Amino acid sequence: MNGAAKGAIVGGVFLAMVGGTAYGVYSLVGDADSGGGDAKGAMSGSAPGGQKASGPVTEKETAETARAFLAAWAAGDDGTAAGLTNNTQAAQSAVADYRKAAYVSKAVITPGTPEGTTVPFKVEAEVTYQGTTKPLVYDSRLTVVRGETTGKALVDWQPSVIHPQLQRDERLRAGTPASPPVRAVDRNGKELTAERYPSLGPVLDALRKTYGEKTGGTPGAELWIEPATPDAPKRTLVTLAEGKPGRIETVLDADVQAAAEKAVAGRAEASVVAVQPSTGDILAVANHRRDGFNAAMQGKRAPGSTMKIVTAAMLLEKGLVAADRPAACPATASWDGKVFRNQGGFSTQGQTFANSFARSCNTAFISLIDDVKDNGALPGVARDAFGIGLDWKTGIPSQDGSVPPASGSAAAAEYIGQGAIQMNPLNIASITATARSGVFRQPVLVKASLDGRTLATASRRLAPGVSAQLVQMMRQTATSGTAAGAMSSVHGSDKGAKTGSAEVDGAAAPDSWFTGFSGDVAAAAMVEGGGHGADAAGPIVAQVLNS
Repeated sequence: MNGAAKGAIVGGVFLAMVGGTAYGVYSLVGDADSGGGDAKGAMSGSAPGGQKASGPVTEKETAETARAFLAAWAAGDDGTAAGLTNNTQAAQSAVADYRKAAYVSKAVITPGTPEGTTVPFKVEAEVTYQGTTKPLVYDSRLTVVRGETTGKALVDWQPSVIHPQLQRDERLRAGTPASPPVRAVDRNGKELTAERYPSLGPVLDALRKTYGEKTGGTPGAELWIEPATPDAPKRTLVTLAEGKPGRIETVLDADVQAAAEKAVAGRAEASVVAVQPSTGDILAVANHRRDGFNAAMQGKRAPGSTMKIVTAAMLLEKGLVAADRPAACPATASWDGKVFRNQGGFSTQGQTFANSFARSCNTAFISLIDDVKDNGALPGVARDAFGIGLDWKTGIPSQDGSVPPASGSAAAAEYIGQGAIQMNPLNIASITATARSGVFRQPVLVKASLDGRTLATASRRLAPGVSAQLVQMMRQTATSGTAAGAMSSVHGSDKGAKTGSAEVDGAAAPDSWFTGFSGDVAAAAMVEGGGHGADAAGPIVAQVLNS
């Protein structure tokens, strides 16, 4: 703390005046090696005999470094705080911005009990802008690592240390935003708010960026997350002064949205989307993620065996399979030197292709690559019949999926939804909706008539009879295949599904994927690191379909 700072100890919390701004610092009085200005010397990283420390960070080092960093941050001492991290420049800028650009006028930061080298902490702050003060309370965490060059114990700098929703190159900002607020309503005129539907926050922010200036509203004052790229929407954290919102009509359904919110709340890193096959209307979008990212519409992950809906469509159109014809399902299948197996190593003989689809037999699909004789066949069907990779204009930013051409073992991996394929729950819900109706209808969040935008159109329908066979196979999957457990709770008999799990490099468990339909609703969910599709993502889809 600089020499001009004046303070007093009040109830174990040190209140310091820094540049005329009051900050609360977690009580460190009595810890001679963890005060703000002395922290650099205390965290010398020196081992006995003057040697540079090495090896894993100790429990004591973790606690001392975390407390010193949090104290310096809370005191507004960006230089000392930055010196306790492994990225001085980025940390100093972020801590300084906390006071100067986010207008945080007071902060009490309380460390929790270390979990190995990770330390959780609670921030209880106030934001003051143009005479208005509002609370800002949240939990975050930091990790302490060994400095590569200094040997010191240092905070591993990540933007999420400052706020858990901050991502790379994003900043906290307060002031008067350029876009006025919007009052979004569902298809029946019911208001949609982030307070009532928490995971709609990013969606409402995106609607505001796109339509705020067109709806006649006036801006107020806010604290928001400034995105790294100019085309991304600002994400509002605190409303400091109410503006006048403009009204925007969406095609969301408040009841389905409520069910989706409840469904993802029970799983970390979960996302779900519901689409109406007959119209392409997006009925619900929900995410339960620590980073606040709209992965449901903007994620890019391998979809696992849910991709077999598209692969099956390609094989059916080429006449290589039929739902009721026998299809080989050996225990292994090799392609270009890579061996592919079925989960659990199962195999079947004399069973139909529908059975292979329902049991998610990888080898039944990969064994037919030789007969396809065209590496561009799968990307072609995905684009031309399912609309994947076209320029979707949903009303807010979205990723419209990618099935790039591939050869060798990479092509085989794409047949079962691995490799370079990238999808999100919106894409997979749309694939299911297309299979259900036989024709691609570009998903929309707001009607195209609102702003006259041109929607993406696929170049053709699915070939005659293919949609019926896909629906038949998805029904079998839902009643006696890998999706039977999750779909047993879905009301009615008109239902179908497909499970998927996607291996991710370096991850302890695969991503869990699940998609299904019931009547005129198709839904898809993904849980990062959730394991088998039926276990994590399946119950989410079932809850949404039941709404």
